[in-house]
Amino acid sequence: MAEVAAGYRPGRTLPLRVEAMRQWRRRRTLVMGAVLAALPFVMMIAFAVGGDRDGGRGDNRITLIDTATASGANFAATCLFVSAGFLLVVPVALFCGDTVASEASWSSLRYLLAAPVPRARLLWSKLVVALGFSLAAIVLLPAVALAAGTAAYGWGPLQLPAGGALPVGDTLPRLALAVAYVFVSQLVTAGLAFWLSTRTDAPLGAVGGAVGLTIAGNVLDAVTALGSWRDFLPAHWQFAWADALQPHLEWGGMAKGAAVSVSYALVLTALAFRGFARKDIVS
Repeated sequence: MAEVAAGYRPGRTLPLRVEAMRQWRRRRTLVMGAVLAALPFVMMIAFAVGGDRDGGRGDNRITLIDTATASGANFAATCLFVSAGFLLVVPVALFCGDTVASEASWSSLRYLLAAPVPRARLLWSKLVVALGFSLAAIVLLPAVALAAGTAAYGWGPLQLPAGGALPVGDTLPRLALAVAYVFVSQLVTAGLAFWLSTRTDAPLGAVGGAVGLTIAGNVLDAVTALGSWRDFLPAHWQFAWADALQPHLEWGGMAKGAAVSVSYALVLTALAFRGFARKDIVS
């Protein structure tokens, strides 16, 4: 049996606060935060320039975009709608895909393991911190949009495109539920990026691979010939959060989407841990 140094505790190696501070100080974290915080203001400028024109649809349909300036809550919901499909995929893929691969690209991964940090502990620390930053990114955009929209358009009930409005008291809880579901739906991208991060020494390869495969899933979901097979695609449920903004809260779509997303994420995370435990670390 191998000897263990006095005072050595595997569970105390690479504390979460240390990993969090390392990630916080990285330039890509600050740049991504600035981009997400700036988007609501870009949209406000676009609405101010575009006015009330319908974009040439030529019909009388009312969409979430048309109600964006009705209140701060509507503006936040609109920002979430335009960003959930792609923009919010990028920070999740970035934080989860860059975390291990970047250490390998800097040739510092082997030194972390020689500290000695157990492999499972290293992965858990990096995964938890990456998910924390991903959640912060997903919350940041609608939070800034809500504050900026309230200042610009006032506070009021959430006007629904189909008619009617959510009571003011229900607006914040429903928006919070929608944001929470968006985060859960992005766990697939997080798991995929994290798995790729343990398989390559190129951070851009892990991030780009996760984003590319997520886009491929969106394309497959658009193929209606797949029929009910699309129910097994995470992309099929990515906008199920809109059910939280209905007069009567609907849980069916969100429950199915969450189950699909969490299932894929668990499998991908298990693959990451299994592969990394057996990997020959040379960088």
